[in-house]
Amino acid sequence: MSTHRSRRRAAAVALGTVVTLALGACSSGQDAVKPGGDDTAKVEGKISLTYLQKQGDQEYFIGEAAGAEAKARELGIDLRVVNLGNDANKTISEVQSAIAQKTSGLIVVVPDPAVGPQLAQTAKDGNVALLTSDDQICTTGPDPSACAPDALVPRIGFSGAQMGGEVGKRAAEEFKKAGWNAADTRTVSAWKQDVTVCTDRVKAAEKAFQDGAGADVKNIAVPTDNTPTGAQDKIAATVTANPGVKHWIVWGCNDENVQGGVTALENAGFKASDVIGVGLGAYLACKNWSSGKPSGMKAALFINGADVGALAVQTMYDRLKNGKAFPKEAFAPTKMVDAANWKASGVTCS
Repeated sequence: MSTHRSRRRAAAVALGTVVTLALGACSSGQDAVKPGGDDTAKVEGKISLTYLQKQGDQEYFIGEAAGAEAKARELGIDLRVVNLGNDANKTISEVQSAIAQKTSGLIVVVPDPAVGPQLAQTAKDGNVALLTSDDQICTTGPDPSACAPDALVPRIGFSGAQMGGEVGKRAAEEFKKAGWNAADTRTVSAWKQDVTVCTDRVKAAEKAFQDGAGADVKNIAVPTDNTPTGAQDKIAATVTANPGVKHWIVWGCNDENVQGGVTALENAGFKASDVIGVGLGAYLACKNWSSGKPSGMKAALFINGADVGALAVQTMYDRLKNGKAFPKEAFAPTKMVDAANWKASGVTCS
């Protein structure tokens, strides 16, 4: 593959082109991209970083940016935060812009993992260290779940399996406490099904629930776009299609999915006592509790975006300033909260 062609391909922005080029590079015999830019040199002077986030106006990512900025100030780093929204095409163009502005390192939360190969190649061509937060990407293909472990870009975030396990465990406890009949109860797993970390979370939640519930409750998988309104619409349709169900248990990839499900069930006439929602994030769940009224949102796993942002910046600093290798993954702590303890836990409602 010629240098001219590589540069042309690195400039591609459209997502369809990104995927095609990534797959073409895998079959062309091109040198493999080293995940995370392990071959980048240490920075002797001041470090500048670019943090590119999907959904930057969401409470979790606002907190993540704030945590990153606080850590950057502490370490004397110049940090630029970019909101990608849900625009996968914008990812590559913003990466190219950051490289042109001589950024020392990139931390990215991708809107779509399919941009992974092109993102990794672009960072490699620019000799810039690359770290992801929250969501995984692969250097050799668009699907991180089908990626060889050594081709995954190093990631800072939370353990999807651990988080999902905590959610499913709490849902099982609430189910047993409610004393519902398994035959007329359903669980709902709601998530954007092409996001690997989301799949990890909901599958772990389902397993933990099954292990702890002491009864065989049928699960319904509901594909969503990970937004409250998207989840509400899809779960409302699911409820309509299952008129014999008297009790519902909802979990998902994030608070948005569970909040959407709880709202759909309220609108369908279900009482709070017939709904168990266990959120993931707590930034929307807490709004249900702040009113003091009964809610189907029974608990939520508090994940603090500020902890992830700070850890990502610290990890990048250690790599660029001290030559410390990136860990494959590094995780921030979590805590289960509910109406009784969310304020004391430091949850910020969006």
